[in-house]
Amino acid sequence: MNIKLTQFSHGGGCGCKIAPAVLTQLLADTPLRAMPKELLVGTETGDDAAVYQLNDAQAIVATTDFFTPIVDDPYDFGRIAATNAISDIYAMGGRPIMALALVGMPLDKLPLEVIRAILAGGESVCAEAGIPIAGGHSIDVLEPIYGLVALGLVHPQRVKRNSGAKAGDALILGKPLGVGILSAALKKGLLTPAGYATMLRHTTRLNTPGTRLAERDGVHAMTDVTGFGLAGHLLEICRGSQLTATVRFADLPLIAEAVDFAREGIVTGASARNWGGYGADVTLPAEMSGWQQKLLTDPQTSGGLLVACAPEATAAVLAELHEAGFGEARVIGSLEAGAGHLNVI
Repeated sequence: MNIKLTQFSHGGGCGCKIAPAVLTQLLADTPLRAMPKELLVGTETGDDAAVYQLNDAQAIVATTDFFTPIVDDPYDFGRIAATNAISDIYAMGGRPIMALALVGMPLDKLPLEVIRAILAGGESVCAEAGIPIAGGHSIDVLEPIYGLVALGLVHPQRVKRNSGAKAGDALILGKPLGVGILSAALKKGLLTPAGYATMLRHTTRLNTPGTRLAERDGVHAMTDVTGFGLAGHLLEICRGSQLTATVRFADLPLIAEAVDFAREGIVTGASARNWGGYGADVTLPAEMSGWQQKLLTDPQTSGGLLVACAPEATAAVLAELHEAGFGEARVIGSLEAGAGHLNVI
């Protein structure tokens, strides 16, 4: 059986996301109706999930994510998609409790064993997260699509919004950047087995520390870096919190193979679309190379947690991430007074 899943998709993983500028236009006229007071987090700041308070001690976290194949191996595709979907629960500070599968497959093109392998990959990640796939929905479509509706629980006072950051906070990134570039290299047949193993290691590592980080008083805001790239998701924190961020490019954790490919001009189309959507809100140093900019906007699939925390909490946050296997996590910058801008130095 020689099925290459990426041949069926026009774009893979979180690189399939609708570009930020287009998404803004699509949602511009969506009416903001009266929201129930129990809805703690809705669409107001483009956060990672919706949060609805059930009682004084519990709120439900609800999110969904799905995309077309980013890799050719069906089992790996299922693992990556499931990890990415569950990540939003952790990014809100929640603990996942169950998932529903979202399955769209071209039944006339894919053997049933390939589809079963995709589902098995997703189920394996849910088992690792300690949750069941309790149902779902499937349709026959032109491109393979797989993902999850993920549900979790969080204490209402421990919800980590992207709007909760404070001036003076340090910024910590949990995973290195460059997954989108590796996926572009894969589609061109240029990614080595070692590069593929690196890509798989990062995209299938669950962001479990998010649950514990939410319990730390010094942690003020969290999100995960996915399809809009580091710059895009950091700007969401800046806009939601009415702050300006400064990021030191030299301090960014980067995947070495991705840097090499970026220098050669191998990047995703989504990277340019991302820049077109929010580049006006980013100030870059005059000497910055084009490949460096592409890493800032590179769409991450199942990317790392981006944490805004008080400076005195950085050591504890880094220790939490490192002990959980996120050895490349590091402080990348800080937040200060301002209004929705990113400065890269």
